[in-house]
Amino acid sequence: MTLHLPDAHGALRAYEPRTEPLAPTPGAPFTSRTVFSAAHVVADPYADTTPDSQAAVDWDATLAFRRHLWSHGLGVAEAMDTAQRGMGLDWAGAAELIRRSAAEAKAAGGRIACGVGTDQLTGPANLTEVRAAYEEQLAVVEESGAQAILMASRALAAAARDPEDYLEVYGHLLRQAAEPVILHWLGPMFDPALEGYWGSSDLDAATDTFLDVIAAHPDKVDGIKVSLLDAQREIDLRRRLPKGVRCYTGDDFHYPELIAGDEQGFSHALLGIFDPLGPLAAQAVRVLDTGDREGFRALLDPTVELSRHLFQAPTRFYKTGVVFLAWLAGHQSHFTMVGGLQSARSLPHFARAYELADTLGLFPDPKLAEERMRNLLSLYGVDR
Repeated sequence: MTLHLPDAHGALRAYEPRTEPLAPTPGAPFTSRTVFSAAHVVADPYADTTPDSQAAVDWDATLAFRRHLWSHGLGVAEAMDTAQRGMGLDWAGAAELIRRSAAEAKAAGGRIACGVGTDQLTGPANLTEVRAAYEEQLAVVEESGAQAILMASRALAAAARDPEDYLEVYGHLLRQAAEPVILHWLGPMFDPALEGYWGSSDLDAATDTFLDVIAAHPDKVDGIKVSLLDAQREIDLRRRLPKGVRCYTGDDFHYPELIAGDEQGFSHALLGIFDPLGPLAAQAVRVLDTGDREGFRALLDPTVELSRHLFQAPTRFYKTGVVFLAWLAGHQSHFTMVGGLQSARSLPHFARAYELADTLGLFPDPKLAEERMRNLLSLYGVDR
């Protein structure tokens, strides 16, 4: 049946939904690339909460979604930006998420890495307090048995006076880390509070400091996760990494070419867009495992338009589109989010996200997705 979808100008346009989905099959982990999907959390829709309340999480649905990702061979990057870390999910909720997901990963035989930050600090903090907050969270992740991802810290960005402060804090953490970690550089387009990270708003200078941190402790750095939405900068950076240190792309605009790579190397992946793209992304990487870069690009290149749409400015609200698509795909029974973030995008944005995802065949049950989209349109007053 025809749907009438609103465009950015308020006009309705007819759209004929797809009737058959793609049907990627679950499979083993990949051989040519290490690939993590940063995963969203499912809110408890029946909890009596406000945007300022502690997050109420539907643990059954949240863990079921992680099992879905593992079944396709993807690793899970847990308690990251995609899980609304610092945008609805506080440290208490993140700690419980880490413990539950790490236990689930052991049971399922899935790969997991978890975010370590400083978000238990709720006001101004000095460097000693920032370091202690990182240490507390690192201990939780290591005790869970998961790999640690040292996330960029709003508190450190506010407290640090110069690059040396970053070198001192990260050096201390890397020295005490039990196993090699992933270092995370999240650009200000994802979080404006991270402007000037690594001690400078000049990205060339910031890159030099970042590389200095790695060079001082290459044995404690498994890899870096870069989310700057600048493909050439990522390529230049990965070519300067010490041997054995991986680059995990976090570029949701240019991921196909970065993962495919060139004659001088490639990026692994740690991506929020692989939450809605999980099965299709896994299918593409398995093609890449055979050495077929053209086949990989043929599968993944058409997804970039959807990713750019979800991650359009203000980029930090991309989580709303990710959860919206999870609802349409049947991974959860409702479209609510912790912190009330379901209100962060417009109806035309949702309509275009539905159309792009449906065109790609991302919905396991296109009829269910159509019915839910029709219900949302009716809620917003679209009556035809």
